[in-house]
Amino acid sequence: MKKIITLCLFVFALFLGTQTAVAQNSKLEMTKTVNAEAAEKTEALRKFVKFDNNQRDQIYEAQQEFIHSNYIIKKQNVVDEGTAKKLEAISAQLETKMKTILSDEQYERYKNFQKS
Repeated sequence: MKKIITLCLFVFALFLGTQTAVAQNSKLEMTKTVNAEAAEKTEALRKFVKFDNNQRDQIYEAQQEFIHSNYIIKKQNVVDEGTAKKLEAISAQLETKMKTILSDEQYERYKNFQKS
């Protein structure tokens, strides 16, 4: 009887360990996706807007935060007014950060880039 209980506890522990590993893999995948997309957008902006390395780092961080927030909201698969308001708030926050990072001329180029 003790062997059966021990075996059950061992199987249960393995099951818990597997679930934790799967959760960590999905977080790692999300991080990779967010970083890759942020780097791609930052590089495209750099070519069009023409900013220095310090601005590039700040824009990368802003894009990373924006994409991460969007990813989390869209992963919830809930479409309602609250979700739309959250997405608008996140977009407004990105615009505010971009306006503070870029000069007026660069910001105008950024706005033109978004339209195209």
